Amino acid sequence: MTDFWKRFSRNRSAVFGFTILLLVVFIAAIASLIYPEDPFRLAGKPMSEPGANGFLLGSDSLGRDVASGIAHGAKTSLLIGLIATLAAVFIGVIFGALAGYYGGRTDDILMRITEVFQTIPSFVFAILLVAIMKPSIDSIVVAITVVSWPGVARLVRGEFLALKNREFVQACHTLGMSDRRIMLAEILPNCLSPIIVIGSLMVATAILIESGLAFLGLGDPNIMSWGFQIGAGRTMLRSAWWICTFPGIAILITVLAINLVGEGLNDALNPRLRERN
Repeated sequence: MTDFWKRFSRNRSAVFGFTILLLVVFIAAIASLIYPEDPFRLAGKPMSEPGANGFLLGSDSLGRDVASGIAHGAKTSLLIGLIATLAAVFIGVIFGALAGYYGGRTDDILMRITEVFQTIPSFVFAILLVAIMKPSIDSIVVAITVVSWPGVARLVRGEFLALKNREFVQACHTLGMSDRRIMLAEILPNCLSPIIVIGSLMVATAILIESGLAFLGLGDPNIMSWGFQIGAGRTMLRSAWWICTFPGIAILITVLAINLVGEGLNDALNPRLRERN
């Protein structure tokens, strides 16, 4: 672990992104303390400019505090991104591991299923799923999970194909270990590095998808999110630019920070890059 942090800290961009990400997580964690009131509460005069009438970042058309919405929306966006990514990685690992380890007909069937999901544009598919289901946090998480797991499955399949014929796996077969134990205890740990990297990048993608769905009116109307704020202010962009701008900046900074952290993880965990360094 010490060596990992040393390699990770050499990447200044990754350290910067990690610092920004920690700040966003901190704001999300203390959102209820700095803004204890409901973010949907009509707090004052509508369309107040940043710094006017007691609003740090202004208010929207209904008098809701934009800063409060950003703080509470950070929690929503991060939780959706994290939960959807964990679910997608779980499904993708199962499909990829079974396809790569057993090969043959099992590989053909599982990969054809994966390809069916990949033929549909991700965001369009997510819109379709949320539109079919009732717009809610649960349906958004399900939609993001469904459109995200195929990439993980193909990655894990490739790793299992490369590792299943290695000497240590053959030794496990000789010792009589079960297939499940070999996959979970021997092969999967050697695949964790690329899975962690792609998982970190998937969190950023999930946040963008959630924001896009909320912008289109397919978010949960009872939960504040950055996409909801942008969607609420899109018709007033010229007269009240701050309603869309500040939540958009929050999304930009968070996604950029996650991508920088993902690149740093790739540098620190990729064995080929470690040899060069």
